[in-house]
Amino acid sequence: MTQDLQKTPLHALHIEAGAKMVPFAGYDMPVQYKLGVKKEHLHTRDAAGLFDVSHMGQLRLHGEGAAAFLESLVPVDIIDLPQGNQRYAFFTNEQGGIMDDLMVANLGDHLFVVVNAACKEQDINHLKAHLPEGVELEVIEDRALLALQGPKAVEVLKRFNAEVADMLFMDVKTLDILGVECIVSRSGYTGEDGYEISVPSSHAEELARKLTDEAEVEWIGLGARDSLRLECGLCLYGHDLDTTTTPVEASLLWGIQKVRRIGGEREGGFPGANIILNQIESKDVTRKRVGLVGQTKAPVREGAELFDAEDNKVGVVTSGTAGPNAGKPVSMAYVRADLAAIGTELFADVRGKKLPMTVEKMPFVPQRYYRG
Repeated sequence: MTQDLQKTPLHALHIEAGAKMVPFAGYDMPVQYKLGVKKEHLHTRDAAGLFDVSHMGQLRLHGEGAAAFLESLVPVDIIDLPQGNQRYAFFTNEQGGIMDDLMVANLGDHLFVVVNAACKEQDINHLKAHLPEGVELEVIEDRALLALQGPKAVEVLKRFNAEVADMLFMDVKTLDILGVECIVSRSGYTGEDGYEISVPSSHAEELARKLTDEAEVEWIGLGARDSLRLECGLCLYGHDLDTTTTPVEASLLWGIQKVRRIGGEREGGFPGANIILNQIESKDVTRKRVGLVGQTKAPVREGAELFDAEDNKVGVVTSGTAGPNAGKPVSMAYVRADLAAIGTELFADVRGKKLPMTVEKMPFVPQRYYRG
């Protein structure tokens, strides 16, 4: 028996806007609107797009020991995260694999955490299983999450609260928008400048309508969200990251601060630390996440097998798109570590044809975060 899909507080608004709805992570979600995926993608890069990401999990950790507790579950520096900032993190398991990736914000009296929709229940249970005395986990059920992304996002949002213009990439603030308290971060999942806005569910529709009433803003669905993040080299959990993949294999070393590495002040102490830290030191992994660019016009999608010139299977594509802004097909893949060098030519099996692809540095399209 199929389980009833959950709906975000903006579900009726998506239907009204002509969205094509699909099941995603247990929710009925908009994959595209009337513009279509390619035009939505290009519009976000040129102006501003509004995404409903209310299916994501929003959590709070309260208590003096909250930062130390969360730090014991991730290889990331949480204790020194400044108030008013957020940081990318990932839960690891005892094998060094990635259980989920998440965003952590220090709001002063608590940590605000956003986790992936598909991993929400697992993450909540994981936190509860390790929760120490004096730390409280609050699962937020009454807030929606909107992402306003693109070069004109700042122009739009500052009409609602001028303070957003002073924020830098990864800043987070509690701000009044339309008379309600919102948690606003200058971040997102498109590689563009933009904001994520946690808003009370009761006010989500009003805010979404007001934002999409602005001339620069169009609704954007999951289809363009996927192609935008891939062009900018951002991983999708369950595709480019999973429980069998370590952060070192996933080329996420930038997410592990020195303080948590060997010789650091708070070295290790997270699940799978020995495996992950040894991989960092030895650089000894059998596979690596790389970017691939197609030499033909055919997009190479997730699941395509990769071969070397001698026809040995050497990897698999985990994400792929036509690359509307890149102007060529782009993919992410895991390949044998000795073939991860920029410029290596590999061949993707697409319906029995071996299509040439080249390992290329990511992002494929420059990230345009606002750093001041």
